[in-house]
Amino acid sequence: MIAIIDYGAGNLRSVANAVSSLGYAPEITSDPATVLRAEAVIFPGVGAAGDTMKNLVKTGMAEAVCRLIEADRHLFAVCVGMQVLFGYTEEGGHHCLGVMPGTVKRLPAGLKVPHMGWNQVNQIAACPLFDGIPDRTNFYFVHSYYPDPDDASVVAGTTEYGVSFCSVAVRGNLVATQFHPEKSGRWGLEMYDNFLKLATAPGKHFLHQGATT
Repeated sequence: MIAIIDYGAGNLRSVANAVSSLGYAPEITSDPATVLRAEAVIFPGVGAAGDTMKNLVKTGMAEAVCRLIEADRHLFAVCVGMQVLFGYTEEGGHHCLGVMPGTVKRLPAGLKVPHMGWNQVNQIAACPLFDGIPDRTNFYFVHSYYPDPDDASVVAGTTEYGVSFCSVAVRGNLVATQFHPEKSGRWGLEMYDNFLKLATAPGKHFLHQGATT
């Protein structure tokens, strides 16, 4: 079973439609127990980090997400879903889940924000998430803040917008993107498909440790 976490984010249906188009039958759920039983979990995100954290705690999903990561389960976090994995965000000065060391920072002054539209992702680690996807492929972004991991080894992809920032992070079976695969056409669907195929292959991890491109 593939679960899409429902904590009040606004793009659940577009994520579900993307996954369904690949031949899977996702379940949108606000039940932490259902999430913890799932074979693969997608953690979407739209909106402010503070509201996201409030809703995650209120629904019990904050604990569920932490348990999934602690158990090295297959989890795909998107946009704000990615940002709240880190310890602290400059957006409102909120503490987040803290399951990945680092800070979420505001894009540099003088840039048009939000950073909205298509931009390239530079593949800097050999990762099955990128299978079949050309380096420097364009994906769709909508954000004003970006994650800055303390551990450079989790960075699998970067993007340039006033600063070079982490746009894809991978640790074990946790993958996270600052862009929206469900809004990124063919290559976004390919990325979801790569994730879901690997989620059904026990023992495989997404980041090939020590290998870079």
